[in-house]
Amino acid sequence: MTISFDPKRPGRKLGPIATNVGSSHRAWLDPVRGSYLASGMTLDELSLKVPLAKSKLSELLRGLGLYPRWEVLNRLSSELEMPEWPLYRLWRQAALDVQKSPGWIERSTGEPLVITDDIPPLDHGAFCQTVQNGYRRYAQVFLFGESIDIAVENTFNILWLIWPEALASPDSRRFAWNTLRSNVMARTPHLDGRPDLGLAAFDTVALQNLTNTTERTAQLAESLQLFRVISGLPDAHQDVMVLRYLCGSSPEEASSLLGLPLPTVLSDELHALRHVENTLCPPPDTEGLIE
Repeated sequence: MTISFDPKRPGRKLGPIATNVGSSHRAWLDPVRGSYLASGMTLDELSLKVPLAKSKLSELLRGLGLYPRWEVLNRLSSELEMPEWPLYRLWRQAALDVQKSPGWIERSTGEPLVITDDIPPLDHGAFCQTVQNGYRRYAQVFLFGESIDIAVENTFNILWLIWPEALASPDSRRFAWNTLRSNVMARTPHLDGRPDLGLAAFDTVALQNLTNTTERTAQLAESLQLFRVISGLPDAHQDVMVLRYLCGSSPEEASSLLGLPLPTVLSDELHALRHVENTLCPPPDTEGLIE
């Protein structure tokens, strides 16, 4: 068995996140691990500060064992100087997703919950205000009910936790979009590895404008066929098609939301449209025909 060591940290290197950790758990675990790795502290040093046994600290940072109580995670995040409010909201949502009761959540705070009024960075707040409506329209294509709010809110909370990383990326808008997409897809039902757009077929403008039952049935069948094709597109082409044709975004708005240059968006749209057209209306087979 090979043991990995970090030359900057004495002792054994922190292991990877467990494969059975869910997406909402990872939503806060990834930023916490990132803050730990950036801190330069060893697990021994951190375990003395929290305080928490080194083995338990390692388990928490890998997502092993029981889901952690907030009082434990809060002590850890304080040492890592992480904003408390977005971390708590992500932790609480993940607790609900792993079937923890509201009573357990309340008891796990240790003492009556008191969170200081953390204020997000001004540029983070301004960015969220700018993209909120567009993010919600995108999420509504794949999700419904409270899942829409959860996906968008989780995205903004994650961005708050790692905002310096987002700003340091080549394009913060692209970084943010990838964060949104990851949260939406984690909650989207999939069929054969592709996101299920079947629910969106019932909410098309074309369908809403029809009152005749026969016409509605025909339009629904057509919409379902179209959405099956869109769901099989590469991610970049799929996002452009969803924004342009299911969300009603202009090319310029789609470019801004996606964090991609306008020519790239137009090119992706053109390739996606060609694929959709060739799939739904394939050219006639001329093989064997004699002129």
